[in-house]
Amino acid sequence: MTKPAVSPMMQQYLDIKAGHADKLVFYRMGDFYELFFDDAVEAAKLLDITLTTRGQLNGEPIKMAGVPFHAAEQYLARLVKMGKSVAVCEQVGEVGATKGPVERKVVRIVTPGTLTDSAFLEDKETNRIVAVCAGKKHIGLAWASLQSGEFKAKLTTADKLPDELARLQAAEILLPDGKNAPAVQAANITRLNHWQFAADAAAKLLTDHFGCQDLRGFGLDIEAHAEAVGAAGALLNYIRLTQNRLPQHLDGLSLETENQYIGMDAATRRNLEITQTLAGKKAPTLFSVLDECATHMGSRLLALWLHHPLRNRSHIQARQQAVLELQNHYADVQACLKSVADIERIAARIAVGNARPRDLAALRDSLLVLAETPVPAGGSALLQTLQNVFPETLPTAEKLQAAILPEPAVWLKDGGVINHGFHPELDELRHIQNHGDEFLLALEARERERTGLSTLKVEFNRVHGFYIELSKVQAEQAPADYQRRQTLKNAERFITPELKTFEDKVLSAQERSLALEKQLYDTLLKELQTALPQLQKAAKAAASLDVLSTFARHAEERGYVCPEFADYPLIEISNGRHPVVERQVRHFTANSTGLDHKHRLMLLTGPNMGGKSTYMRQVALIVLLAHTGAFVPADAAKTGPIDQIFTRIGASDDLAGNRSTFMVEMSETAYILHHATEESLVLMDEVGRGTSTFDGLALAQAIAEHLLQKNKSFSLFATHYFELTRLPEAHATAVNMHLSALEQGQDIVFLHHIEPGPASKSYGIAVAKLAGLPARALKSARKHLNELEAQAAANRPQMDIFNMMPSENDGGFDGGESFSDGHNPENNPPAEPNPALAMLADIRPDELSPREALDMLYRLKELAE
Repeated sequence: MTKPAVSPMMQQYLDIKAGHADKLVFYRMGDFYELFFDDAVEAAKLLDITLTTRGQLNGEPIKMAGVPFHAAEQYLARLVKMGKSVAVCEQVGEVGATKGPVERKVVRIVTPGTLTDSAFLEDKETNRIVAVCAGKKHIGLAWASLQSGEFKAKLTTADKLPDELARLQAAEILLPDGKNAPAVQAANITRLNHWQFAADAAAKLLTDHFGCQDLRGFGLDIEAHAEAVGAAGALLNYIRLTQNRLPQHLDGLSLETENQYIGMDAATRRNLEITQTLAGKKAPTLFSVLDECATHMGSRLLALWLHHPLRNRSHIQARQQAVLELQNHYADVQACLKSVADIERIAARIAVGNARPRDLAALRDSLLVLAETPVPAGGSALLQTLQNVFPETLPTAEKLQAAILPEPAVWLKDGGVINHGFHPELDELRHIQNHGDEFLLALEARERERTGLSTLKVEFNRVHGFYIELSKVQAEQAPADYQRRQTLKNAERFITPELKTFEDKVLSAQERSLALEKQLYDTLLKELQTALPQLQKAAKAAASLDVLSTFARHAEERGYVCPEFADYPLIEISNGRHPVVERQVRHFTANSTGLDHKHRLMLLTGPNMGGKSTYMRQVALIVLLAHTGAFVPADAAKTGPIDQIFTRIGASDDLAGNRSTFMVEMSETAYILHHATEESLVLMDEVGRGTSTFDGLALAQAIAEHLLQKNKSFSLFATHYFELTRLPEAHATAVNMHLSALEQGQDIVFLHHIEPGPASKSYGIAVAKLAGLPARALKSARKHLNELEAQAAANRPQMDIFNMMPSENDGGFDGGESFSDGHNPENNPPAEPNPALAMLADIRPDELSPREALDMLYRLKELAE
């Protein structure tokens, strides 16, 4: 008989691994999760654990690595942060129940986008998973957050896909396999079979899940929104596969449209440093300086609001009214909210069935606190709506009060979770465990009284268990219900039905108690799942109240004001401040802004380090904050309709995409010129500086003119090309402003104040001195600057980009070296005609033979000499 090539246990592993070839498999063996073959090699490298070998497969040693069961969560967390997906395989059968290996199966799949365990998640970040489905005309997007129950879809276009993914900040992206998959650059991409994105199959899955006939109630039509439906179906199916169920808290799907939020492309989100600095750090950002929320739910909602400024004025003003009402009450509200747990994530863990005892205790206490939170009534309909949500969860809180101990054990397997008095059988089992001696003494006294036998004793030993012992003399008088258990020299031992029942209870009490607690706990979780809609509403209401209270705190403590809105083109800010920079410096200089239908483009000049970029960003951030419903850092602010914010600030090489700094700059600029409208706010900083002076200047002027004439957007245009300061002469809707500075000798003092008119000079060498350039280099730079300025003055007048073409009286170009300076022609007499140029003008190249062309070239050379 030949020995099998593989053991039954290893065959079981190989079968399971075949179904999860793209994931690491944590295979439970006793007190360890083991990984085999290539999984073991990869895990050993990523987790810095020992790689060993055990046994052979087809003559090759089986590579193996393992992690302890009790410490598995920390290893899973590390793998997920690296973008890995893990299939967790547990022992589900009883040891020895079958002749073969213990039955095992995958009970959950841990992927970056489907996490619910708090050990894997950042407290203040929303974890989303996004599915992308490409059609002929549109790209369908669907995204979900298992922590909040968010489930949305949207139609977009291929050119806007990177911006949408930047907005959603997806932890995992699902794409169809095959050639037609959309091009996406991201770290955590999961490929699915392309048929999973089919709209008809997706629609059936969605309607079955929601229990509806079609998706029109969610704003989706299978024909008009086929790509969005396909993406939503693929996403829902993926969640079902990874969670081994369809979570009940994903109970609705909504279609998002373009006009719900102010549009911001990926570059704008990066340049405005909303939740991440340009260096990739979490602070200082707009989010970090505003986040004084009492709960993690509030922090996540704040980040969401900052990335999704509203366009609906009524919603914005409802938030503003709530902030106004909370200005005198935010401290009391936030004091209560500080003791509220993360209800949103607890609800998510209830939905997927892995909530722990302390989660339920925290949920109970939090719901009770919310019911007592002092929300001011006042005139805010939004606050009244939020306040009305909290009493709806009181029945759930009362159920948890009855079911869960005030301080339950950490793990259900340890017992000590279900409250006393919740279940009679459990109370009895616990009483037996804790008060067995009392029962035995009571039984002994009762039996002595019933039988009248003075030598009767109730005792216990490990061999025979519980028994009633009688002396030899009195044993003959034992009642009929006494069953003989053991005969000794001087005594007889008996058992009674009552004592046998007690013995069975005692010996199995702990085991039965734990099993009953688990059963009661699982039943409680299922009951709580029916209350998920109320729990989610309470979580969203608490988070909203937290953010609004935070806005009120800033308004009161930092002097933020309520912005106003107009129905006509306008951005008017009085003494605006940069919300982040003002927190980093001792004294911040406030500046005003005025853009309207008469002045749509502000041309900003001034020295480097003068504050141009800060000023432009502060305008954009004030506009953004105003549309989140927050108060803003200014003395007053008023804006008209805004549909998008664009920025072109700074750039770096895109080596992976084979694009230079200048190419990146031009790509971003092209995107703005193609998409900006009359209701857009555009920030352009030093556009054209990545190429030669004339090229950059020409491009900068063309871009500015395009913004003025075609896009007609509100634009802040910072430049060092002083020639552009003539732009307002040709375009009435352009206006010159500059950042002021004082020169003291060879030093410079930046005043950071916006003033009318163009700057007088750039102060480049003074800034270089501040940067620490060696004195010798600075001296040389001043010398070269003086020489260049003298040479320019002697050889030609200042170039005028607005009058570069020669007039009829100019006599033509003098070899391309001189330009009209716009002065009186008497001061600039026309140059003598150049005979070589005159000869060139008479040449007809198509009529010359090769010999004639060569002769002509020699004659031109003679004239030039």
